[in-house]
Formats: sequence, structure tokens, C-alpha cells
Amino acid sequence: MSVPPAVHAVLLPVKPPAVGKSRLLGVSDEGRRELAEAFALDTARACVAAARVARVLVATDDVGLSHALARLGCEAIPDGTTSDLNATLRLTAAEARRRWPDLEPVALCADLPALRPGDLDAALGALVPGGASFVADADGVGTTLYTAPHADFAPSYGEGSREAHLAAGALEVRGDLVTLRRDVDDLDDLAVALGLGVGPATSVAAHRWGLAAG
Repeated sequence: MSVPPAVHAVLLPVKPPAVGKSRLLGVSDEGRRELAEAFALDTARACVAAARVARVLVATDDVGLSHALARLGCEAIPDGTTSDLNATLRLTAAEARRRWPDLEPVALCADLPALRPGDLDAALGALVPGGASFVADADGVGTTLYTAPHADFAPSYGEGSREAHLAAGALEVRGDLVTLRRDVDDLDDLAVALGLGVGPATSVAAHRWGLAAG
């Protein structure tokens, strides 16, 4: 069986874990920090293992986390616009183009702890060449993945991002893609992700804080 070409650079924006995942109510500040870091590590681990991904570029201001991600095979740059996710992604895409001009930029949420490389590869293999595409989240409201050629790269993450991407002419990638759609904002989301099977970092963190699948 032939291996698909690795022609994508995944852009992974990661808030410093100390300020991330405020909606994980009922978990201590320390627990939220550990879980947020674990989500990012497991998301990155799946990206590095995906056959269609050539590079992973992380944007984060957390130096310790950037070193941990580097050990997984990612590269990291500072997040110069932490308060604006879409601006961060545009800057990260520009840096990816400078480093790897032949790779297509793919923006991905960093809170996909159950992500399997096969789901990411399936989505990347279903893209329509030459245009913008995206994958909606499990609720059908947000977006977990967005990609477009560099000249057209204009992500619209935020409230109602699925509709925003559709309105901008991006094509929605269909299919189950269950683990790619399962982002984690709250404990209910985490319980579903744990039921799907999460990566090692999230598994350890969830066990430490007494969290289980729903």
C-alpha cells in the first residue's frame, strides 16, 4: 500500500496552559494547567504521526511547553498575538511559508486529545486542491481544522466559525472523523474524549485528577 505524500504543515496555536481551559469547571487551577498542556501534547503527537503531515509548527509563549513539544518532533515560535487566534494563525502560516514554501498550511485546534492520525490523514486526503476547506467540530458550530493555499489563508475561528467559514466560501469536509471533531472545552467534552481513547499525556492527567469517561 502506497504512503500518501506529506505535503502539509500543521499550525498549532497553544495558549499558555496557565490561562487555558477556564471552562473545565470543578477542576483546580493546577489541574486545568496540566490538562491543557496534556491536550496540546497529545494533539501534537497525533499530528507528528500522521502520514500526510510533513511539519508541525506550534505558536506558544510557554517556553517549557515549547521544549516538550520540540521533543515530540514539532517546531515552536512565540505567539506574538495571544489575544487574537486568527492573527496568530496568519502569522504562523507566514512563518511556515518562509520555512517550508512547498507545504500547505493547516490550522488545527490544540485541544483534540483523542485525535488519531488516521482521522487527520482522512481529512487531509479529502481536501479539494486549490481552495479553502474546514472540518466542523462535534457540535456542528465551531471549527477544528482549517486549510487554504497561502494566498487565500484566512481563518475565521471564534463563535460560529463553521458558518463564518462557509460564508467565506470554504468547503466543509464531511465524514465521521470522530476524533478530529472532538475538541474539549468542558468536562462533558473530556468525558466523551476519554471514551474515545485519549493520548498518553491526557490519560495520565485525567487519572491524576480523578476524571473518567462518561
